[in-house]
Amino acid sequence: MASVIRIGIVGAGDNTRVRHIPGLREQEGVEIISVCNRSHHSTQKVAKDFSIPNVHNNWDELVVSDEIDAVVIGTWPYLHCPITLAALDAGKHVMTEARMAMDAKEARLMLEKSRAHPHLITQVVPSPITLQVDRMVQRILSEGTLGELLALDISYNSLDFVDRSSPLHWRQDRSFSGLNIMTMGIWYEALLRWVGESTQVRAMTQINVKQRRDSQGLLETVTVPDHVDVISRMACGAQARWQFSSVTGLASSAGGAWLFGSEGTLRYEPSTDQLFVGKRGDASLKNMSIPSNLEGGWRVEEEFINAIRGEEKVSHTSFEDGFKYMQFTQAVTQSARSGASVCVQDMGWS
Repeated sequence: MASVIRIGIVGAGDNTRVRHIPGLREQEGVEIISVCNRSHHSTQKVAKDFSIPNVHNNWDELVVSDEIDAVVIGTWPYLHCPITLAALDAGKHVMTEARMAMDAKEARLMLEKSRAHPHLITQVVPSPITLQVDRMVQRILSEGTLGELLALDISYNSLDFVDRSSPLHWRQDRSFSGLNIMTMGIWYEALLRWVGESTQVRAMTQINVKQRRDSQGLLETVTVPDHVDVISRMACGAQARWQFSSVTGLASSAGGAWLFGSEGTLRYEPSTDQLFVGKRGDASLKNMSIPSNLEGGWRVEEEFINAIRGEEKVSHTSFEDGFKYMQFTQAVTQSARSGASVCVQDMGWS
């Protein structure tokens, strides 16, 4: 049996319960031995539900414990940076939930700390949206099927009308979510895998519901937009249009990604995980089947453990790529506030 890797969990939300805990337990020689959640009661419940032997009332106690080798961070973004920095300084490997940090500056601190501890494995839980099709899209692009890439159109829209009555969610509160807006960051991360970075953005955002009641019934100000439009220049030369919205009732579709090239077009439909491709001279797009050797999927926990054991490198997602999508996230916010175009690569360095 492989040497035992002992895991401590800080923040056991839905994704941790549904994916990370079961996924880690599927790996040979892995033990989840400690947990710290938001409250003593919820920590005790998680420990009982998943038979985790040790509980901690404070995350800073857990990350320095000699009983663990690695920390899995499942908290909201406001704690990703401080927990990561402390865990790396304590000699622990780190896997942190998506939406890497509150902003690009925090993401840079996390990246620099990881580089200061190159013997430790760091991973951001990846955007799951396109995992099934990533390698096929990369193959299509590398073979030149689309020709020169000219334009991208990415959207993720609600099919429901604006909901004014639902309570305040942590993703609508900048004090917990930072500059992250809906699914924008994880879609950008997915496009990074396909075509690379954006270099410049111009954005407009809107908050249509100004106030919502919190869990205590108190009226709070909503600080995260519920509709955003972005135009960006990509490093590959294409121009991209991005839209993310929770107010687009009866929209024709929930969105997806279109890649328009000089010789062909590709469409990705996230609701069915299907690709459609058409070339110059075709009357319409056709469904593109994915060979079994190019099919992807969720193997986050396996990759993390294998990387710790030196059996593979983290590809989904590195801190380097996490920093890139936080730069884009911050550039969108800065452009929306200033009304000016913003250079993406300038974000996070001041």
